[in-house]
Amino acid sequence: MFQIKGVVPPLITPLDAEEKLDIRALRNLIEYVIDGGVHGIFVLGSTGEFYGLDYADKVRVVETTLEQVNGRVPVYVGASAITTKECVKLTRMAKQSGADAVTVLTPMFINPTETELYDHFRTIAESADIPIILYNNPDRTGVNMSAGLIEKLADVPNIVGAKDTSGDMTLTAEYIRRTQGKGFSVMAGRDTMILATLVYGGTGCVAGTANVLPKLVVEIYDKYMAGDLQGSLDAQYRLALFRNAYSLGSFPVVPKDALNLMGVDVGHPIRPIQHMSDANKEKIKEILLKIGALT
Repeated sequence: MFQIKGVVPPLITPLDAEEKLDIRALRNLIEYVIDGGVHGIFVLGSTGEFYGLDYADKVRVVETTLEQVNGRVPVYVGASAITTKECVKLTRMAKQSGADAVTVLTPMFINPTETELYDHFRTIAESADIPIILYNNPDRTGVNMSAGLIEKLADVPNIVGAKDTSGDMTLTAEYIRRTQGKGFSVMAGRDTMILATLVYGGTGCVAGTANVLPKLVVEIYDKYMAGDLQGSLDAQYRLALFRNAYSLGSFPVVPKDALNLMGVDVGHPIRPIQHMSDANKEKIKEILLKIGALT
């Protein structure tokens, strides 16, 4: 059974000033995070601005990523949309392209019942023979997946895990507790809670900060797995300095601007989101210097 584990960055989608895909920059970013030691790559997530890309661009991102990664790490593809039929279309595209797994966010804008959510995710899972990872991010979608719903969905054969970005450690822990023995993995989605999730029995993280600081995020995971709890905690605290600065810009521009400051060109956000102010870019620069990401 496919197991999700380790550090998986939800990859930024590099775009030029006209909001067109920058394929060269995408390839460079993939190399940057793989060189940083990540254990997988997730494209078309919320950090990747999936909501602002048309279907043709999504296909290009997936095909380019699979070609560039070339089997070195698993490739996860976001198949998130408001409607079930669109999620099914994206899931089948990911399967046909050769992706290793699909990640599906709860529908945004609408407010489905638990019965409707169960049917939604089960229909997606049954549409293609590919591992499915559930993605809970209530701050962005307004829909929070209960532990009971996760427990029930974990019995669907190819639903193999969940990413929890709720920020509620009790909920994350319940995801883990209730799915024990089901071959189900739970990943931290809140970057400040990576170590906490590992301690509870999680298998890793899907961390937006791993676009910018892959080695530091991998350090949290590797040191914990090696039994160095204090070393893992120290790395988690250093990462928090950067993650807590996300408020300096509108999501998801902060990691984009940080990478640009570091010389890893990923271009521009999708409007209406704009770059950080010059003053806030200086604050990010100071944080990156303090962490040691800039010299």
